Amino acid sequence: MTGAPPPEWRATLGRHVGGALVRFLYAAGAHGTENVPVSGPVILAANHTGYLDGAVVFGLAPRPAHFLVLASTFELGIGPLLHLSGQIPLEQGTGDRRALASALGVLQRGGVVGIFPEGGRGRGDLEKAEKGVAWLALQGSAPVVPVACLGTRATGDLAASWPRLRSRLVVDFGEPVSVTQAHGIPGRVRLERAAEEIRAALAEHVAAASNRHRIELPTDVPPDLWD
Repeated sequence: MTGAPPPEWRATLGRHVGGALVRFLYAAGAHGTENVPVSGPVILAANHTGYLDGAVVFGLAPRPAHFLVLASTFELGIGPLLHLSGQIPLEQGTGDRRALASALGVLQRGGVVGIFPEGGRGRGDLEKAEKGVAWLALQGSAPVVPVACLGTRATGDLAASWPRLRSRLVVDFGEPVSVTQAHGIPGRVRLERAAEEIRAALAEHVAAASNRHRIELPTDVPPDLWD
């Protein structure tokens, strides 16, 4: 399993530019940034409802982060920007070992990896979550910071729609979760338990943040994602 991690300077540059753009275009604010450890490996695990979630969390995070982004997105017009800002292409549904190795390399050098455990845009309530975040947390010995991204899509909007300019966006960082390193059980069971532990913590944080900031999650699956 190979995959060199992108250099951190790319994420540092992208974060400064992205953060400025997000704050210029929207009434965007970050909360709970003190919950993100100031050094060492960290995973930012965020809910996913709208097209701009990645850019918003990336721009408002207190540390430069390398997000796992669908490889198909790199084929669009923003592909060069994603490469320049140090993001990691991910082939979804294939257990992309190259992408996971690249993300693990970021963690092993003490960096920050961003991931959307739901695997795609939806209601953002974390009813289901993929296991990649748990694998990275266990292999990289990294705490997982649950992140609530709110306001990027309203009920009925398309999956690819953008929020209205100057609308209120909130990124809320929760308290870190250190997954249990249980021994004496099969690796698959350990992975499943860690994945559920992270999913439950993120779901709880998203629900609490939604209530606290009075920004409701969309109640539907984006129309252009219907089967």
